[in-house]
Amino acid sequence: MTAPDHDLPEEIVWQGRFLTVKKRGRWEYVGRARDIHAAVIVAIDAGEVLLVEQYRVPLGRRCLELPAGLVGDEQAGESVEASAARELEEETGYRAATVTAIGTFHSSPGMVSESFTLVRAERLTQVGEGGGEGDEDITVHRVALAALPDFVAARRDAGVAIDVKLLLLLGRSIIGT
Repeated sequence: MTAPDHDLPEEIVWQGRFLTVKKRGRWEYVGRARDIHAAVIVAIDAGEVLLVEQYRVPLGRRCLELPAGLVGDEQAGESVEASAARELEEETGYRAATVTAIGTFHSSPGMVSESFTLVRAERLTQVGEGGGEGDEDITVHRVALAALPDFVAARRDAGVAIDVKLLLLLGRSIIGT
């Protein structure tokens, strides 16, 4: 009898700067290198949510997303909240008075070991234009929550990919409750 996959040793098949391809038994999956993880930011202000849109090479097109960034990629030991605050300002041009971690989630656990910490950013003040750093070319959208389903549908119709994490905000419009 062979051991179940979860009891077998994990093998590193390939490792790059940001990603590691791993294998455990029959399972092949990808994870973040160097214990880096992500912070995803829900920033709602006066009934409007901040969204970002940027080109994503793996998709070959732009993608509509919640603001997010890597924790620990620039400064070892940086807290999730500090990283999220920094990324929110870089990407959107908004500064939050408070940033609170909500919990850790896994987006595609059948093929990716990556997790992200969802954070809530509150009491926002616009301090810049946003748009990211370098060649990120981020477009910032401030969208009324009531108009979000129509906005997402319009972006999808325009050929923009939609990040699964937007389901957090679309849930009720999708399931009808």
